[in-house]
Amino acid sequence: MTTAFEYAPRLVLRSAEKRSGKSRLLEVLDALVFEPLRAVNATVSYIFRSLDADPPPTLMLDEADTIFGTKVRAEQNEELRGLLNAGFQRGLPFGRTVGPHHMPTEFETFCMAALAGIGKMPDTIEDRAIVVVMRRRKPSETVQPFRTRRDRPALEDLRQSLSEWAAQVIDKATGFEPADLGIEDRAADVWEPLVTVADMAGGRWPALARQAAAALVAEAEEDEEASSLNVRLLADIRDVFASLHASFLKSDALCNQLQQVEESPWKQFELNPSRLGHRLREYGIKTGHNSAKTERGYRLIDFQDAFERYVPAANPSEGVQRRLNGSDQQKATDALETSDALKVSVETKASHDNSSSDHISTPSDGFGHHSAGKQSKTPVSDSPTAPEVHTPGRKPGQWLGSGKRVGGAQ
Repeated sequence: MTTAFEYAPRLVLRSAEKRSGKSRLLEVLDALVFEPLRAVNATVSYIFRSLDADPPPTLMLDEADTIFGTKVRAEQNEELRGLLNAGFQRGLPFGRTVGPHHMPTEFETFCMAALAGIGKMPDTIEDRAIVVVMRRRKPSETVQPFRTRRDRPALEDLRQSLSEWAAQVIDKATGFEPADLGIEDRAADVWEPLVTVADMAGGRWPALARQAAAALVAEAEEDEEASSLNVRLLADIRDVFASLHASFLKSDALCNQLQQVEESPWKQFELNPSRLGHRLREYGIKTGHNSAKTERGYRLIDFQDAFERYVPAANPSEGVQRRLNGSDQQKATDALETSDALKVSVETKASHDNSSSDHISTPSDGFGHHSAGKQSKTPVSDSPTAPEVHTPGRKPGQWLGSGKRVGGAQ
């Protein structure tokens, strides 16, 4: 059903350690998806030419941490990352010059893709993906071993049934806009094709798809907030201003307050005015004068735009509150200019606008000397019934992509 959609969501399967079932899940998916392209030690030029088909194959990359796991590796594979990013949206081909005469040629990039690896993938890839975090199976947890010769035929029969069903609903799915997604922006682009399929299937699938979307998007947002030091810095700055009821803080005073926040990294980083200014410069925040024009530092009003865009609404952290109880609160208040003291509402408006326009890097034309090769708002209740999905070692109706745990051994 790829031809029915404007976006091709990526599936990212990642874990903290090896032997968590990632490769096994890719092996199961290989028997279920349309025209799987297992890119094992494949060159970028091979992948480019393999995607030049209508409909395109499904790109599958295992051990993606060997491609993007370090800064050096990521820089060496920047072109593949650009391909994965561009291929998320229909109509974004890569342009190259091909052959000895350097003929301008466009290569299609649009395709569904699945990646598996240890650790996080590049942010630009995960932003276009449904991320399933997998964990190693406990000794007490048992599953039926997967055997290709025994189990793959049943999966291939299921794929054939799904293909026949998709052919019956593809016209209705083309241009269909699911209602009540409950998510916005890039997340809505990622989930729209999957929720559309659920709506075409009808029954319990529309509700399940929306529940899954809400749960996994929320989990991804929490993970992103926890992993972004700059976002954490903004949150801690907001909490410091709120706890001190201040509208202005000198740079060294703000750094000192941040270093005292419990369970924060700022003391370990030896945060000083210079380093603080370097981090805040990315958000267009600079020092300014207080209202009396007698001192220079940071004004709360200059943070409001960044707070609304990047920091969810929340009460001041417990660490800040505990630190400012009793005499500590009085000392901190005395240290502030009384003319700049004010009550700060911590119920700032949260914005989840994460949309971005990523630059697509096309650094090399060196692969253009080979011939091109191809491989060949209401749930819908009156659609043909979608086949029930059963996989080995799983109860009928159990959803595979809960995002909480998928046990197994690679």
